[in-house]
Amino acid sequence: MPPSPPAMPDLPPEPGVHLTPEGAQFAVYAGHATGAYVCLFDAGPDGEVTERRVRLRHHAYGTWHDVVPGVGPGQRYAFRVEGEWDPDRSLLHNPDKLLLDPYARAIEGEVRLDPALYGHRVGADLRGDLWVRDDRDSAPFMPRCVVVEDDFDWGADVLPRRSLTESLVYEVHVKNATKLHPGVPERLRGTYAGLAHPAFVAHLQGLGVTAVELLPVHTFTHEPDLVRRGLRNHWGYNTLGFFAPHAAYASSGEPQGVLDEFKSMVKDLHAAGIEVLLDVVYNHTAENSREDMTLSWRGLDQRAYYRLDGRGRDVDVTGCGNTLDLTHPVVARMVLDSLRYWVQECHVDGFRFDLAVALGRGKDDGYDRDHPFLVALRTDPVLSRVKLVAEPWDLGIHGWRTGQFPPPFSEWNDRYRDATRTFWLRDLAASTAGGVGHGVRELATRLAGSQDLFDSHDRGTIASVNFVTAHDGFTLADLTAYDSKHNAANGHSGTDGSNDNRSWNHGIEGPTDVPEVAAARRRSMRNLLGTLLLSTGVPMLGAGDEIGRSQGGNNNPYCQDNETSWTSWDLEPWQQDLLETTRHLVRLRRENPVLRRRAFFSGRQVDADGSTDLAWFAADGHPVGPRWDGPGLNVLQALYNGSTLGQESVLLVVNGWAWPVDVTLPAAPGVTAYRLLWDSVDERPTCAAELAEPGTTAPMASASMRVWRAVTAAAPRD
Repeated sequence: MPPSPPAMPDLPPEPGVHLTPEGAQFAVYAGHATGAYVCLFDAGPDGEVTERRVRLRHHAYGTWHDVVPGVGPGQRYAFRVEGEWDPDRSLLHNPDKLLLDPYARAIEGEVRLDPALYGHRVGADLRGDLWVRDDRDSAPFMPRCVVVEDDFDWGADVLPRRSLTESLVYEVHVKNATKLHPGVPERLRGTYAGLAHPAFVAHLQGLGVTAVELLPVHTFTHEPDLVRRGLRNHWGYNTLGFFAPHAAYASSGEPQGVLDEFKSMVKDLHAAGIEVLLDVVYNHTAENSREDMTLSWRGLDQRAYYRLDGRGRDVDVTGCGNTLDLTHPVVARMVLDSLRYWVQECHVDGFRFDLAVALGRGKDDGYDRDHPFLVALRTDPVLSRVKLVAEPWDLGIHGWRTGQFPPPFSEWNDRYRDATRTFWLRDLAASTAGGVGHGVRELATRLAGSQDLFDSHDRGTIASVNFVTAHDGFTLADLTAYDSKHNAANGHSGTDGSNDNRSWNHGIEGPTDVPEVAAARRRSMRNLLGTLLLSTGVPMLGAGDEIGRSQGGNNNPYCQDNETSWTSWDLEPWQQDLLETTRHLVRLRRENPVLRRRAFFSGRQVDADGSTDLAWFAADGHPVGPRWDGPGLNVLQALYNGSTLGQESVLLVVNGWAWPVDVTLPAAPGVTAYRLLWDSVDERPTCAAELAEPGTTAPMASASMRVWRAVTAAAPRD
């Protein structure tokens, strides 16, 4: 741990714990408390644990602080505070409740559900009287903060600094990735060390992954409702500590070892050229609503940390009971300090902000793209230089804000997800039944980088993080196998999880041995992957989609820490084929820069020969023109012109009908032939690269996609 910053007259020290020559300096914000203690826990010779309370003698601007002699690395600690108990004024001080340090860099142990964890009196059913303070000691049921050192041998670690134009993001859960991986030693499976093991890294490199986006790794705990039903929060969107890596994901049993193992994972992934992005949850905490447990922030200062209405009730735009108040300077600073810690001390490369709209809500609860927190993030000399990705929605009023975040944010593009699923699944199902779907107009917009959403403020195509699946929802395989969610195991009577999946089971719900149905599903998976990996923007691949991972139709397995969620690496032949298809598509993307340019296409003439940077053609090989709004335009050809940039040109062709269609390859200035690079009809990419002349007409299989490279006079055919 670095030395304590120099003392400044009249200013409290930095929050958290800082080692000094005398011991350790503790500082914690409790702005309405009348007193505060640091509680030091030590094990005696026969194993009993004792608690020693040390009053923090100094306070300024709401921060209580003191230097405690003799404290060093490994010390277990937490806080208690004294003050008024007046729920009507949101004053919930209770010295009988042990409180975690919001700045703790290591947390040991788990929350053990008990009525004593509640600041107010509750019974065995965890219901009670909000106005009666509870006098039971919560310490026996609470984890402990641990003093750790930040010293770590980073060696020659260099941040990869991959451009978003070359990025392939792989969204992955630390445990799910390797829990069943046969190439990872059993003791490392499901851990930080397992994620960075050569066997798994080789898989990432073989795919062409440039960045892993880890589901939450901040220390988290489990909601009381889940615990009482024998389940656990598996995804981690229930934060207990914003500075401490989740200990259960480490093979090490020691707090210092947990932190060091996380850093080693980052270091090893960097050595493989792979960036590490963290999915971070700063919109709410694990304390849930006012009726729930008191674990840290609520006991320190409910009025500072949480958004409250005029009656002191939680303003919940997260669906989790509470919302952190980023308009309060102490909260904004805590979040900024946390982000800087993960960048500076742990070398991570960027963040995906869960329910990011909640972070930009102002005093009136409306979203403001110039919210002080967002401005601070964008101007911070450290944080403004890493990758920032917003989930551009929350559950509050007017919570959907796709395309409305300021640069340099990129955003999860839900419009891309919906358009791609609609074209290849919902509309195809309608076509099979003799109906007509939405056509290709919106799909074309998404293929070209979603300029309608991200064109302002010179954001460019890299503002769009394209995805077809994510942790929340069906996997790729399940999109093609289920019309309805199958979430009974979650215990919510089927009320949880999205009902708008835009999926299609191809005629049979769930697993099937019918060859025709299974083949059609596999082609749909290839179509979805081909669209994702060849669209302009930043592709994000859900972990396991490259091998057809299924969750049995569960589209919200947030509490399924079992084989429903864990990735199986026992692959059938079709899964091996899908993996090879994914690798091939990633190579095509990498080898054809015209598909991953930063600037949007103009559609205007870019050369004296009359060529445009992007041209759209119908099945007959003629420009689409006014037919965009005509009925039944389910076949589209997109010619991406790379010649003016010194690059190859690429033709993408999609057929969204449930029957074969004759497609005429377009005549375009300078193009002498087309070389076939991929056809989604193929179970596994073939080595054949047939040539066809412009004007050639040939049948294209139903529900399929092709990729051609344009051959020009300047580029020989062989």
